[in-house]
Amino acid sequence: MTTENGSGTDNPDSSVTFINVFEIAADELDAFVEKWEQRARLMRDKPGFIDSRMHRARSSDSRFQLVNVSHWESQEAWEAATADPDFASRTRAAREETKQPVTPNPAVYDVVVELTAP
Repeated sequence: MTTENGSGTDNPDSSVTFINVFEIAADELDAFVEKWEQRARLMRDKPGFIDSRMHRARSSDSRFQLVNVSHWESQEAWEAATADPDFASRTRAAREETKQPVTPNPAVYDVVVELTAP
């Protein structure tokens, strides 16, 4: 990983970033976010969870109206958390409860470049 910041340290670790971008109809956003927050609270209590944020597009013309960015201590921690049957059933239900299709685009990422303020 390339790191450039004011501290001069370069500390690679095994943490991972989970990013999920959603294609979703504008009239489904509020209800979806409410249900997402319930699922996120469930994940917050899992071992290895660091943080999670849901971002909403400022423009209704954006293809991806919602972007979730979560950080986990390791790939294994993320896999164990997402294997939870309660989480899986809530995720399935969230997609089935919408009137129009919600298209998630999930993946786990490693940081390859990091820039911070000097």
